[in-house]
Amino acid sequence: VGIILQSIAKLIREAQVLIVADHVFDLLHRKTIAVDLNCYETPKFYDLLHRAKEAGPKQSLQIINYFEAIGKNGISLLALSGLLLMFHWSMILILLIAVIPALMVKLHHADKMYAWIRGCSESQRRCLYLSELMTHIKYTKELRLFSLGGMLRNQFRNQASALRTQHLQLTSRRSIAEAISESGGVVAIFIAFALIAYHAVIGEITLGDLVMYYLAFQRAQGFLWELSRSASGLYESSQQLSDFFIFLKQEPKIRAPENAKPLPTPIRQGIKLENLSFRYPASERPTLDDVSIKIRVGEHIALVGENGSGKTTLVKLLCRLYDPQQGSISIDGVDIRLFDPDKLRKQISVVFQDFSQYQLTARQNIWFGNTCLDPNGEAIHIAAKRSGADEVIQSLPQSYDTQLGKDFSQGEDLSIGQWQKVAIARAFLRDAPILILDEPSSALDAKAEYEMFRRYHELSKGKIAILISHRLSTVKMVDTIYVIQDGR
Repeated sequence: VGIILQSIAKLIREAQVLIVADHVFDLLHRKTIAVDLNCYETPKFYDLLHRAKEAGPKQSLQIINYFEAIGKNGISLLALSGLLLMFHWSMILILLIAVIPALMVKLHHADKMYAWIRGCSESQRRCLYLSELMTHIKYTKELRLFSLGGMLRNQFRNQASALRTQHLQLTSRRSIAEAISESGGVVAIFIAFALIAYHAVIGEITLGDLVMYYLAFQRAQGFLWELSRSASGLYESSQQLSDFFIFLKQEPKIRAPENAKPLPTPIRQGIKLENLSFRYPASERPTLDDVSIKIRVGEHIALVGENGSGKTTLVKLLCRLYDPQQGSISIDGVDIRLFDPDKLRKQISVVFQDFSQYQLTARQNIWFGNTCLDPNGEAIHIAAKRSGADEVIQSLPQSYDTQLGKDFSQGEDLSIGQWQKVAIARAFLRDAPILILDEPSSALDAKAEYEMFRRYHELSKGKIAILISHRLSTVKMVDTIYVIQDGR
């Protein structure tokens, strides 16, 4: 029976580990998806996210193990305490005196360890970043071209060595303090043994009783030590897990109002930006300063200006990835803050300059533009033909089912221009009334650029189209050009 129960317990423990880990990651991913984009503008958020990712899955499982140990040792200790009480109540007191000082030391050093973990979050993230620089494919060319490998290795080694030294110092101090406190408890244990022996010598208990009480005290001491270790471990894990729950309490400020207004379908008047001012959380300088623009339905506009002038930021505000500090954006006279942001974004199709390159199939890369459609439907092929990506995809070994990128097996990498065509196809698939292209032809050759813009102008007839570009051949095709300089 014991063997069978052990096997069942092992199975339950394995299932528990998998279920809890999956659940914790699900909570973490749900919150990461929901938080506002401006959270990612501050190092403090990255520190909290790092600690939440480190502590969440690991410490959740540790806490379950500690509770199991506390329950098991607690029941055993309770039974043996009843036996020791039959001998003398002082035995319980001696047990507590032997263990409580060591427990207090463990709790004190758990506080110190948690404070160190919180203080070194940025250094740990820097180590991970340095490691990524040496291991990720996107850095491999410059790593070799500029001979950066040795320098980055030394930086990582120095940073990791400093963290390791600090960690070992803390662990050493804790080990010494625990050894001293536990050694002090040994005195109390010898007093208990002497007391049992004395009662045997004077004849109050038999030799058999002496052996029984001696073994009972010894076992009770072991259970109490385990209970102490589990309690201190539970305290330390719960401290570290608190960062996970602090992260889960992050509430997005950009969300649907209680009585969200319906989006105008179709848009009849257009978009109006009035006295728009915005600065990023970590910056003192305004990125946009008192910007006002009107875009009519069917009008194609271009935003031009130097890098950092605020062009892409303006688009992010229109998509309500951020809210401005001053001014407003309205569609058909209704402030976009009165709409459900998810429904608003479904009306906007965007290709950003730093578009994503999903290490998935070509079909999925395009389908992500509108996941409401059938992933095997003809719409994906039509969007690819419109962007010029179809010719690229058809030349791949498995056509639309080819894995893109080199992160996984049988993956085919594309040039940056080919990736951009796939990203533009993703935008075309959405078929939204507002189409925004941020430097859409930056990686395309002259012929591909001409073909793409010819199709673009055909597809965006009757829609609001916004182009961000430095190329004269691109911007001279639009109705109105807005020049942005220093956020104005």
